[in-house]
Amino acid sequence: MDKLCQDVARLAQEFRARPYGRHSADLQRVLNRMRSEPFSGRYVLVREHKGLPYRLGRLGSTPADPISYTGDTFQTLEDAEWTVFRLRWRKLFGTDLPVE
Repeated sequence: MDKLCQDVARLAQEFRARPYGRHSADLQRVLNRMRSEPFSGRYVLVREHKGLPYRLGRLGSTPADPISYTGDTFQTLEDAEWTVFRLRWRKLFGTDLPVE
């Protein structure tokens, strides 16, 4: 595995193991870039009531536009965050993560 693939795998594994709290400088740079994407089409997680699953959606062009839901649901916030991380990675870098 070349160095770039190792670095990508390391960052992905770091996020998967600890999606919240402090991150390495490299991972934090990637997260900042992911989170600064334009409003339109940004992935969001919605949980309408405690105990219900998290739903994956995408924002519209303006804050007044309704969220369009993808149909994906998650029982845990960690699973939902991991899916959003992978989707944002693909959008940002044009490739799937080499880690599941």
